[in-house]
Amino acid sequence: MNCPCGSNNFYVQCCERAHKDLSKVTTAEQLMRSRYSAFVLGNGNYLMDSHHSNTRPLKEKKSIESWAKSVSWIRLEILNTEKGGIIDQKGTVTFNAYFFENGKVEVIHEKSGFVKENGLWMYLGLAE
Repeated sequence: MNCPCGSNNFYVQCCERAHKDLSKVTTAEQLMRSRYSAFVLGNGNYLMDSHHSNTRPLKEKKSIESWAKSVSWIRLEILNTEKGGIIDQKGTVTFNAYFFENGKVEVIHEKSGFVKENGLWMYLGLAE
């Protein structure tokens, strides 16, 4: 199966590695891509595990999973990355995530903030 993140790699060679072991993620963009794939697959555990402990929405896990499984994901489009490299401690990724819901195409446009927590890249939330 091709990876949902749009990398043109097979899932087993791409986001599945991150889904099995968060320490395999080396950049903020890679985490963004793996989180998108987790939405496509309805993998709420990974979405929580890869979310920074200060902003992790544990009470919303079931509703996030339910919503993610209720829509048809189309594609991820990475628009910009700032920092977020292997040696960085923080970074941002601006993206569009397209999905089909209630008979029409919708898009999530977001500039996401990422930081390292205990040496691992984590999604912090919306960046300024």
